[in-house]
Amino acid sequence: MIGLSYAFQLPEGNLKNRFGFNSSVGIHFLNKTKTNWIWGLDWTFTFSPQSQVKDTYSLFDSINTANGNVVDANGEYATLLFYERGWTSSAKFGKLFPLSAHNKNSGICILTGLGFMQHKIRIEDKFNRAPQLTKEYRKGYDKLSSGFMLSQFVGYLFLGNNRLLNFYAGFELMAGFTQSRRTFNFDTMEQDTQKRLDIYYGPRIGFILPLYKKLPDEFYYK
Repeated sequence: MIGLSYAFQLPEGNLKNRFGFNSSVGIHFLNKTKTNWIWGLDWTFTFSPQSQVKDTYSLFDSINTANGNVVDANGEYATLLFYERGWTSSAKFGKLFPLSAHNKNSGICILTGLGFMQHKIRIEDKFNRAPQLTKEYRKGYDKLSSGFMLSQFVGYLFLGNNRLLNFYAGFELMAGFTQSRRTFNFDTMEQDTQKRLDIYYGPRIGFILPLYKKLPDEFYYK
């Protein structure tokens, strides 16, 4: 089962102090056995609009003016944009529980995942005129964090008997045990050694291209 998915996610745990809601798009490669066990791999990309990055005013306290702006090389206020960016990758394992004898490829689907989570604040200088925020200096402010992740999905999987309509929808929870991957944060002037619990949760829907094994030819005799 090759699929594409979309999720609307809310943050919890330590992540809630850094970001608001986000979107997640993903791709997966899953295999379902004859006994309805499911296993495979998935990858997701996480992103959010600028309004969902929190506490951006204090992020540049060490280089801000008194009114909270960063001055660029032209002596003007730099136009800075902030976004959430991240990704996850995991191995999935679970089972399908059919609800009808007429379609044993559809029913309640439960999946557990084990993998990796990463996220950061994407900082953009709109006109690229602030020497304090070149590509290398931004790493001191972007809060890059990553670590081991567990995930859980519970929903409904539908694989049509006519093979034309194939989808899934349900609720997903991701819990990342992360920490900062930067050796020094410029805003706090020290290394961040906090152990974090970063949680995403929300609905996920996906569309599937199922690839079936070729059935053997059948011969009928009178």
